[in-house]
Amino acid sequence: MCLGIALIGSELPTELVGRHNLAERLYVRAGRPEYRFLYREPRPRLPVVRDGVLRLARWGNHTRRSLTLPRTGWTWKSSIEAGRWAGSGGVYVDIPANFGLERRGVWYAIEVGIKGILVPDEYGRAVAYMICEPASHYYRVMTGSERMPVFIGQKI
Repeated sequence: MCLGIALIGSELPTELVGRHNLAERLYVRAGRPEYRFLYREPRPRLPVVRDGVLRLARWGNHTRRSLTLPRTGWTWKSSIEAGRWAGSGGVYVDIPANFGLERRGVWYAIEVGIKGILVPDEYGRAVAYMICEPASHYYRVMTGSERMPVFIGQKI
């Protein structure tokens, strides 16, 4: 399962970086600045694109801020297709990403991003869940994970 993403610095507008104090998420990889978003942070966030607008949303519910949403940051593509999120008010979003992080500390390249679903909690606040599917053979060998994100326009 994807535990984090990184987005190249030039992908985030300066206004968004300042408004959300993203300087603490800034890292340098091979001389290029990037912002990292990790699920195990005290306040996990994900960049999401909804209706063409890039914004930050709370990533899942592992901190139990909601009593009604699942206590995870991921959902199966099959559960969405089966209608388990039908009454949630959720909408599909894109999660832009240049790199993904798996549980063994493996970072891998992402071409465009990951598919997600954005749902309101009981207070109307947006919460993002990364959509996942069973891992391909290559992804499983590369990361050791049995599930992988649903990538946008990319197969691994």
